[in-house]
Amino acid sequence: MTIFLDTNILIAATQISHPHNLQSRALLSRTRGVKTFIGAHTIAEVYSGLTRIPPPERISSAVAMQAIETYLLRMDPITLTVEECLKTVRDTARMGHTGGMIYDALLLACARKTEANQIYTWNRKHFQMIAPDLADRIITP
Repeated sequence: MTIFLDTNILIAATQISHPHNLQSRALLSRTRGVKTFIGAHTIAEVYSGLTRIPPPERISSAVAMQAIETYLLRMDPITLTVEECLKTVRDTARMGHTGGMIYDALLLACARKTEANQIYTWNRKHFQMIAPDLADRIITP
């Protein structure tokens, strides 16, 4: 069994006031001992997301780094080659998806590369639109 986590799972698990905090934290507890992957750029997305939330929920840069380093003890980041990245952008453009959906497409390319059995996200609708071939693996916690 392999699991891939979207950035929004980690942000929700870290931010106590997030509406999906409890479910995301429960999911992370269930991943102990399970091969779990994230996209390499998720590291930057988590940092950005946690440190830009408006006060008082904003997390300091030190706490954000501590959370990221803790996650990396249990999760393997996956990178894309330049060719894989270009293919993903081309495929996304051909499907007519624009804007920030490219970041979801890149994460899904990482998930595809890991052959993940389960892909967890709080953005299931967009993930399934981008990767209909993975729709049965895309789930919410």
